[in-house]
Amino acid sequence: MIASLGMYDPRWLHHANDRLWQAIATRLRDLGMEDVPSRLSRDRPLDAIWTASDLLLGQTCGYPLTTRLDGAVTLVATPIYDAPGCQGAWHRSALIVRRDDPAQDMAALFGRRAAINARDSNTGMNLLRAAVAPHARAGRFFGAVLETGAHARSLWAVIGGRADLAAIDAVTLALLRDRYPALDRRVRVLDWTAETPGLPLITRAGRSPDALRRALADVLADPALRETRAALRLIDITVVERSAYDAVPALAAQARDQGYPELA
Repeated sequence: MIASLGMYDPRWLHHANDRLWQAIATRLRDLGMEDVPSRLSRDRPLDAIWTASDLLLGQTCGYPLTTRLDGAVTLVATPIYDAPGCQGAWHRSALIVRRDDPAQDMAALFGRRAAINARDSNTGMNLLRAAVAPHARAGRFFGAVLETGAHARSLWAVIGGRADLAAIDAVTLALLRDRYPALDRRVRVLDWTAETPGLPLITRAGRSPDALRRALADVLADPALRETRAALRLIDITVVERSAYDAVPALAAQARDQGYPELA
């Protein structure tokens, strides 16, 4: 089996995620589970991990969960993070502009350039589309949309002047601020998006999530892992109904009803 915590796993947090996984794996073995992977998988694309028949535990985005992964994976839990823009299982994205950009609201960015991590990202694209939709004209708002492949790259694109706006998910932004304390001298939060449930933990379809939930809860309550959890800004997990993630396609439908089906 394979396991991945790749959604919040930049290189400087590999050690923390590895330690977290070792604790989870040990607890799963204590609960009688066999073939638990000793290491996190970092050698294949996330999409291949999410759809793997041998997936034990992974973390995905709410957008693929409600689209191409719908029915193909089992929802295990939703992590709770300590970060501005997070409230329990729910989170937002920060709409980021350069510190010296004169824009004071979204309308002022009409015709400017956006950076997104991916077209199938809830936090980087879908929430941004919903925020932009009321201001679009004839189905367009931006002069250009740059697809960067990662939230951090979208942020650097704004800082470097290749883009004027990016939607950065709350946890990623908090982790980047931890890593780069001077970041707030380069960018500012123009506004926050609507909220949706956070990035879900998943397992393959048909696998019971019970042992995974128990192991995760035990590990996240372990005082010995306090510093590891703090480095990841991870507080706890909660189990939300799959229907809570219907908020993601609902925002897409809302934008479509406003005449803005595609981020453009």
